[in-house]
Parts: sequence; structure tokens; C-alpha cells
Amino acid sequence: MAQWPAPPPPPPTASSKGPPARKLLFMCTLSLSVTYLCYSLMSCYSSLQFPLALQEPPGAGEPSGGPPPSPPLLPSLLPPRVQLGPSRPPPPLPSLGALANASRREPPDSPQAPGDHWGLGSSGGEGAANRDAWIRTPLAPTEMITVQSGLFERDPHESSTTDEELTGRRGGNSTSGGGEKGAPGPGTTTPDYGEKKLPQALIIGVKKGGTRALLEAIRVHPDVRAVGVEPHFFDRNYEKGLEWYRNVMPKTLEGQITMEKTPSYFVTNEAPKRIHSMAKDTKLIVVVRNPVTRAISDYTQTLSKKPEIPTFEVLAFKNRTLGLIDASWSAIRIGIYALHLENWLQYFPLSQILFVSGERLIVDPAGEMAKVQDFLGLKRVVTEKHFYFNKTKGFPCLKKPEDSSAPRCLGKSKGRTHPRIDPDVIHRLRKFYRPFNVMFYQMTGQDFQWEQEESDK
Repeated sequence: MAQWPAPPPPPPTASSKGPPARKLLFMCTLSLSVTYLCYSLMSCYSSLQFPLALQEPPGAGEPSGGPPPSPPLLPSLLPPRVQLGPSRPPPPLPSLGALANASRREPPDSPQAPGDHWGLGSSGGEGAANRDAWIRTPLAPTEMITVQSGLFERDPHESSTTDEELTGRRGGNSTSGGGEKGAPGPGTTTPDYGEKKLPQALIIGVKKGGTRALLEAIRVHPDVRAVGVEPHFFDRNYEKGLEWYRNVMPKTLEGQITMEKTPSYFVTNEAPKRIHSMAKDTKLIVVVRNPVTRAISDYTQTLSKKPEIPTFEVLAFKNRTLGLIDASWSAIRIGIYALHLENWLQYFPLSQILFVSGERLIVDPAGEMAKVQDFLGLKRVVTEKHFYFNKTKGFPCLKKPEDSSAPRCLGKSKGRTHPRIDPDVIHRLRKFYRPFNVMFYQMTGQDFQWEQEESDK
């Protein structure tokens, strides 16, 4: 009897191959996840390497003869911890534009948002509404200083030079004196002979640092001619051209130096490039002062003209409870000297910049003026016999050594009594400025001993 062939074996089912299939699916999923993770890491690689990029010194890799590139914007503003000492190189500096952008960014709601450790994070706290209503008011175009990335708010209450003042002094600028802007002083006036030249030296900052006292002292020198008003050419009047700027200057003779002072140049991002384009060998003078004291003096000046502004404590903080300093406020921002100086060092070597101590200009004016005269290549004519210390004002006044006339002091706008500031606010500001002060010491090679002054108080 014939036998039927055995039926073929049943096809394999999914259940019989279940475990290997699941393993394959798992491996595919894992592979895709790892691939996605790798691409994610690669996409943010450039933001992870920014500290290394900043270690290149300003101006490195620039083509000769051309302007240097703008510094890269930073994705983070972690304040560097620096210490003095030859074994540790200067820390990398955040770019000026990055700080401007970060401080003007709307703060997030979370107190742990990026920048909060700088006091640039969330706003709020006591008095925030009153403070923001005054600070965040949009300014007119003429009250803003353009920078490469972001805008600096100019103090709308800062005394500024008008076109009328400049026009009135084109015919005869006083060259020596101890009065207010353009006021005649104990020296001679500009002669009608000679020619007007572009300045060979500029006092570029800082506001409330002692620039007026320095200008009046150096104008005593017979080989210096300086315009008494602040031209503001490189920040507000640049579009008027160099011929307009030259016409503002006083007439000089052969061998005399033409000078001017405008403190806002130091914090104007375009000023270094513009001055370098005018004359790359221009000598620059910066009068610096303890940034905490400078900020309070800045506020005092504004308060005298605008009594209704909020208190210093309200303006200085984004959030007083969290201790978040508002670095977007110009009174605070100007005192971050290291960040502003970084911009100038891209165009001028350190040898062309003289840093004058505002504190020593008060206690030892003759000593500081000796440094200024040496820097300008002048004979030391302005000496201790030209100064008389006014105990009421609290700073030196100028006098003519050859006669017995009364010394001339700066006007009533100088030497104002500062309002009382909460000691805790001053302590927080000192902590905020400390790393920047140390960077500034390292960049300039000078120790201004601001921390020592604070510890002695």
C-alpha cells in the first residue's frame, strides 16, 4: 500500500524567532540613539571650545595694515577667577559686545538662568518696577553710543558739550586754567597766531575719574594747548569730519602739543578704530579710579540734576535679594575697565596708553603730573609749586607760583558730598569688581591697590 509523502515542516513563526528579532530591533534603536547623540554633541562643539579661542592675545593672526577683527561673542559670561602671580597667565576676557548683549537680554523667570551668577539674570526684587521704569525708557538716537554688538546707554543727564559751546571757542580757546569747561584760568589764552592741528594726545576716560583736574593741570604747561570743552568727536560728532574736528582745536606753534578730553571715548566701541584711523601714533591718557567710588560719584552727579531718580541701591541691582548686580547700568558698566581696555589694545600698544591714578592725582598731584609730562615728552614744568590742597573741597587747586593770587579750584560740580550707601551694597559691588580689577592690573602692569584701600576702611 502506497504511503503519502510526509507533509513539509511548518514555516517558522514569529514566536519561534522572537528573541533574535527583538535583539535586532533593540540594536537598531540603540544605534540611532547614539548617532543622534553624536550629532548633537558635534553641533554644540563650537560653543564648548570658546575659552580656548579667547586665549589668543588681542590682535594675534591679524593681517598687517588692516583693522583687527571683532572679538567673538561668548555664549557664557562666567566671571573668571584670577590671582596675581607670574606663574599664572592673564585669564581670558569676555568680549565687550557679549556683555552688552547679555546684560540687555530679557531675564528669564528662573533664578538659575545663565548669567545669574553675574547679577545679569532675572530681574525683580524690591523697587524693580520703579527702577526699570527709569532705566528701560527708550532713549533718543542722539543719546546712544553704538557698539559692534549692542548699544551702550549714555547717561542722559551727563553734562555734554553743545555745538554752541564748540563754535564759541573756535576763535580763541583758553589753554590754561582751573575753572569749568573752557573757563579762563591762571595761564595765558590761545594766541591769534599759529595753526590749528588735530590733537596728538587725548584724555579718553574715565568719567568721574579726575579727567577735568588732569586737563586743567596739564594746560598750565606752556607747550600744551587744549580745548576746554569736550568735543565728543569720536562718539557723537564723527560724521562731521576731521576738518570740523580740526577747527575745534586751538591754534598751536611749532613744538606745542594739541590735546582734548572726552571721557566717554573709553567706553565707546568705535572710538579706538576711529582714533587709529586719524593717527595711529596718538597718545592716550586714561584716568582711573576705584570703580565702586566712581560709580557712587557718577550717581551723585546724576542725582544732583535729577533728584527724582531711584536710589543707588535700587539702580545697582537687578535683584537685591539674590544680589544680582545690574551691569547694564552705565554707572556700574563704566567701571569694568578690563573689558573696555581689551577693545583699545586691539588698535594701540600698551606703550601708547598712560594710566593715571585718580586717587594719587588727589594726594600727590605733582607726582602724577610728572608721569604725564614724561609720557608726552615734555619738560617737567608743572610741579608741586602749582598746587594747593583745598581742605573744604578735598582736592588740590591750581595756583600761579610767580604771584600771590588766590588758587583756582574746580567748580561746584566737583567734590560733591556723596549720599550714604548701604554698606552691604558696597560690599557686594567690591566682590563684583574684584576679578575685573585684578585683570586690569595684569593687563596694565600696574597695581592700583583698590582692594588694599577697601581693607583699610
